[in-house]
Amino acid sequence: MPAAVDLLRVPVNGIEVNVAVCGTGPEVLLLHGFPHTWQLWSSVMGPLSDQYRVIAPDLRGLGATTRAADGYDAENLAADAEGLLAALNVDSAAVVGIDAGTPPAFLLAMRRPDLVRRLVLMEAFLGRLPGAEDFLPAGPPWWFGFHAVPGLAEQVLAGHEPEYVDWFLTAGTQGRGIPAEVRDAFVAAYTGTESLRCAFEHYRAMPATARQIQAATLAGRLSVPTLAVGAHPVGPALYHQLRQVCDDVTRLDIAECGHIIPLDRPAALLTALTDFLP
Repeated sequence: MPAAVDLLRVPVNGIEVNVAVCGTGPEVLLLHGFPHTWQLWSSVMGPLSDQYRVIAPDLRGLGATTRAADGYDAENLAADAEGLLAALNVDSAAVVGIDAGTPPAFLLAMRRPDLVRRLVLMEAFLGRLPGAEDFLPAGPPWWFGFHAVPGLAEQVLAGHEPEYVDWFLTAGTQGRGIPAEVRDAFVAAYTGTESLRCAFEHYRAMPATARQIQAATLAGRLSVPTLAVGAHPVGPALYHQLRQVCDDVTRLDIAECGHIIPLDRPAALLTALTDFLP
C-alpha cells in the first residue's frame, strides 16, 4: 500500500464507495477494471501523490464498495464518479480509466467537460464505435459472453475463484504476474457468488453502455484533451475509436506490456501520466 493512504467510505448515488485517497495537489481520479480493485494503482499512487491528490475508488459492486443490485451501466457508473468527486469537494479532476473503468470515464468527460480537465483511457473499447474492427474481427473475447449470461458464471466459478482470477492476471501481464499481496487482495475481492455476480453485472450492462456511448457521441464530441494508451491485446483500437469523436486525442503504445498496465509497466505509465496531466 502506498504511504499515507486514507481509506474512506463515501455515500454516493445510493451506495457507499470505498475509496483510497493520498497526496495533495490537483486531483486525479483513477478508475479500475476487472478483476481489480483500487489496488490496481498501488505501484503508481505513491509517486503520483508527490504532485497530485490521488483518488482511487472501488467501482460499484467491486472491492469494498456496496454490492448493489443494479446500476452497472457506464452512465450510472459515471454518476457514481461524479458524486464521489462532489462529496470530496473536487471541482476539477484529471480522470484515468482502464478496462471497465474506461466507458464511465469517457461518459463523465462527455457530460462534464467543466469537471474533467484531462482524460486518460487505457486498454478497452468503447461500445460499438467504429475503429475497433481489427481488434474484434471475430467479436468480443470469450469471457464477455460467459459473464453476460445471468446467474451462470457465478455458479460455475464458485469455489474456483483463485484459479479464474489468476488466469486474467497471468494473461494480463504476459506471464510476469503481479505482487503477491495485490494478487491476494484481488482474489479475496472476487470470492463468493455475490462478489462474482456484481463483477459480471458490469458485463451484463454492456448493451446499455454501448447505447449510451452511441447516444453521447451522436449528440456531441469529446472536447477534453485525451490520451489513449494501448498495450496488449487492445493496442491502438481505442485510439482509432476516439479519433472519430474527440477533438484532441494523443496516442501512446507501451511496448512489451500486458493489459494490466498499472502493474505490468508502472514506470512507463507513470512517465506517461506525469507528462500528460497538468
